[in-house]
Amino acid sequence: MRKLFVSLVVFGMLAAPASAQERKSLQLFNDVSKQVQRYAYFTIFDEVNASIDGGAVTLTGRVTMPFKKEAIEKRVARVDGVTAVVNQVQVLPVSTFDEALRYRIARAIYGDPSFWHYASMANPPIHIIVEHGRVTLTGVVQNNVERMLARSLATGLNAFSVTSELKTDAEVRAALEKVN
Repeated sequence: MRKLFVSLVVFGMLAAPASAQERKSLQLFNDVSKQVQRYAYFTIFDEVNASIDGGAVTLTGRVTMPFKKEAIEKRVARVDGVTAVVNQVQVLPVSTFDEALRYRIARAIYGDPSFWHYASMANPPIHIIVEHGRVTLTGVVQNNVERMLARSLATGLNAFSVTSELKTDAEVRAALEKVN
């Protein structure tokens, strides 16, 4: 049985799965993704990924508050077809420096005219994870220029380091086709 693993901040699933089992896994993934993204307290400062193997869902990523980790696990467990949830989501440490850095980077990225169309979305696709002054950008952007611009905007705001794990739409599509 194949394992399906994709970040929950992916815009959409465009590839058609080959087998009935893969279709079922993809539908389960879509349902899990909706539950996470529709959680009222899931923000651009949180990142949750899901790995699906049959009906077992493994959650990974990082969130800013402990209650989010527990609430997301409960929401995912209620999804029809989920038989087990392994919650490996980590809670980011509380830090006023990290919190201020998150907001500075969010303003720099989403305040830039190139990203206004993302800023107006209910769930903007660029997530800003800050841990001990180290920044990781995750999510999906339209192209490589946006990926480089987002990283550039996040650099120089007193972060110890900035890592971009942003993917382009084309990279996400290729990864989905590879799974199928």
